[in-house]
Amino acid sequence: MESSANFDVACGLYAHNSTMPDSPASNAAELSVSELSQALKRTVEDRFGHVRVRGEVSGWRGPHSSGHCYFALKDEGARIDAIIWKGTYGRLKFRPEEGMEVIATGKLTTYPGKSSYQIVIEAIEPAGVGALLAQLEERRRRLAAEGLFDEARKQLLPAMPKVIGVVTSPTGAVIRDILHRIHDRFPLHVIVWPVRVQGDTCGQEVARAIDGFNALPEDGPIRRPDVIIVARGGGSLEDLWGFNDEIVVRAAAGSMIPLISAVGHETDWTLIDQAADKRAPTPTAAAEMAVPVRADLMAQTASLAARLEGARSRFLDRRKADLRSLARALPSPEEILALPRQRTDRAGEKIRACVEAALSNRQIRLARLASTLAKHSPQAEFAKRRAHLDSLSGRLSRCAPQLARAQREKLSSASARLRIAILSRAQHIGERVASQRQRVGDCDRRLRGALFAGHERRGERFRALLQLYGSLSYKSVLSRGFAVVRDDANRIVAHAAAVTPGMGVSIEFKDGRIAAQATGDGGPADTSATSMPRAVRPKSAKAKPQGQGSLF
Repeated sequence: MESSANFDVACGLYAHNSTMPDSPASNAAELSVSELSQALKRTVEDRFGHVRVRGEVSGWRGPHSSGHCYFALKDEGARIDAIIWKGTYGRLKFRPEEGMEVIATGKLTTYPGKSSYQIVIEAIEPAGVGALLAQLEERRRRLAAEGLFDEARKQLLPAMPKVIGVVTSPTGAVIRDILHRIHDRFPLHVIVWPVRVQGDTCGQEVARAIDGFNALPEDGPIRRPDVIIVARGGGSLEDLWGFNDEIVVRAAAGSMIPLISAVGHETDWTLIDQAADKRAPTPTAAAEMAVPVRADLMAQTASLAARLEGARSRFLDRRKADLRSLARALPSPEEILALPRQRTDRAGEKIRACVEAALSNRQIRLARLASTLAKHSPQAEFAKRRAHLDSLSGRLSRCAPQLARAQREKLSSASARLRIAILSRAQHIGERVASQRQRVGDCDRRLRGALFAGHERRGERFRALLQLYGSLSYKSVLSRGFAVVRDDANRIVAHAAAVTPGMGVSIEFKDGRIAAQATGDGGPADTSATSMPRAVRPKSAKAKPQGQGSLF
């Protein structure tokens, strides 16, 4: 509070001074925009720590990508920005929607980036039951428009279910009533999916239970139910609100297993009641809808069995009476067989005459075929073939010499043509060999001339290089009276400063080398230094120099 008082004083001084533009100086402290915004933020947060605001939700944008919710609360004369952080939104029991009147509890703060104030909501609730009913009615109209409540899509309940799935609290009286009623009417297997039937997670758990029953395989270890019962006892609208959740309604409408809704008492109604295939006023009534009465079924079965036995007896009696009546109307066996016997006798006579005529025709045809076959017997055919063969043999003996002579003439002609072709081919090959030999000789002469010319060119170039080498060699310099000085490592000494007293050197002249030792300080002004030769070893001018250097 002290900081806010100081802020008020500073703002007062600033306002007072702002009315005197002619004043040359002021004692008020200068504030930056950030400092002013932070001072405003502290003042608002200290003054309005926690507030409870009633208003209408406006501009609801749902959870942002960050998980936070941004909207505004408004009434007839004002509007305030509101924020629900991600962690707070996950703990809310009530989800606000656009246009809903709510009561929000939170802290008032400012947002310096926009120079605005806003409320950070920590809890939110509808503004009375009327708001919940309005929200429920709006949600009902929206889901009905999607066709989730249509009667055409609802399924019939199975007449004789084998497994029943129950979605309810495992500790309440509802499950005991359902199990007791099923046991009294028709004992069968019941699978209970435990869920919370009140609270924040009620809707999600019920929806997961319905989807879980539908996901069970028909031949799995846990058998898929034939019918599902979603049950809960009575309560207020807030207590039953989880069964009005949109996710529950969509799960009930999308269930492939017939579903019975038994939420609340007769006067209570929820959205799952309209989406379910059947609505029961109480959980006990849901159990009665799901299974028939076993004793009634047994009595009905016995009555139907007695009626079936009576009908079977009466049917057999009628058939026996009809059979006796038909037997009396039939003629005697002799009368029945007389006409067929007569037809058989006449047919036998006709068959005998037909067989005799057929045999006569076959004999005549066989005689004709025998005469034809005699003309074409193997003996006759063999005689014809032998005569033809003898004729061909005579013709062949006459034609053989002529064929041999013709083949000899043909062979002689081919041999002559082959001899001429071989001679022509040999002559052609000889001409080609002579031509290639002449060509090789020409190439040899051209190659010898080219080699000789190249040798002459390289000799002239070599002599020119030798002359250039002689003119550029340091030997010609030595012949003019100069000498080359080298140290012990045979390196050329080009400067006098590089020679120290007592240093051994070698001096190369035109006609050889001598070894010497330097005396004096070796400076450039010392002209008295002499070189005393230690050993004179003249070398032949033809000796190969150990290194090349220049005095220039």
